Amino acid sequence: MPRILVCYKWVLDEQDIKINPGDLSLDSSKAKYKISDYDKNAIEEAMLLVESKEGSVDALTFGSDKVKQSLKDVLSRGPGKVDWIGDTAFEQADAFVTANVLAAAIRKNGSYDLILCGEGSSDSYSQQVAPRLAAILSIPAITFVQKISIDGSRIIATRKLGDCTEVVEVAGPAVLSVLPEINKPRIPSLKQVMAAAKKPSQEVKLADLQLGAEELQPKTITLSVKGYVMNRKNILYKEVNQADNVAKLVASLAQEGMC
Repeated sequence: MPRILVCYKWVLDEQDIKINPGDLSLDSSKAKYKISDYDKNAIEEAMLLVESKEGSVDALTFGSDKVKQSLKDVLSRGPGKVDWIGDTAFEQADAFVTANVLAAAIRKNGSYDLILCGEGSSDSYSQQVAPRLAAILSIPAITFVQKISIDGSRIIATRKLGDCTEVVEVAGPAVLSVLPEINKPRIPSLKQVMAAAKKPSQEVKLADLQLGAEELQPKTITLSVKGYVMNRKNILYKEVNQADNVAKLVASLAQEGMC
């Protein structure tokens, strides 16, 4: 019976973020939060694995003080309990800091047979946390996973690599990062939402993880984030013969090195 841990991130819902036309700065004042879409796939896959093999699923997250808002949502998706670290250090945390914090929390809470993460987060999508976490814990990492099966202590994963796939087998424990096509996350029912309130959640204080100052110092710092605006050339081809319009379009694209 596998013991599985899912790491997830509580992020701003990108559809609520507005771009200020003057300076292209982002306005998130009215944005709500959600579980990162890719992490929903990781949670769903963990539940599918234990439903077929039995076992248990726990959840773990590191975020700001707002991360407490995520507990009911994540527990309604199936995990039996969730541990959360809410600290102001998250505001400047990069993948290096995040992996250090998650690894320290995992060591504090005990071992797992399998640790699942989304391939990236909906906001920064650095794709670094899972492999960094595996390196810190000194266990195998498998990325770009689109299929998982467990046979005893063996973990078999199918990775998507460009136009081909690769099947990898490792002895657990291991960290896997999953792609969104691995499954379709379920929508929690009212009964599951109600049951989530009765499941345990535990706050883990960052100070209790005994991390050094250098482990909490980010390697990269985001100075600013601006919206992207596409300026179109608005060139129209109005020849009567459509073949001439197509020829002119192809010639224009070729001149710009696009075909």
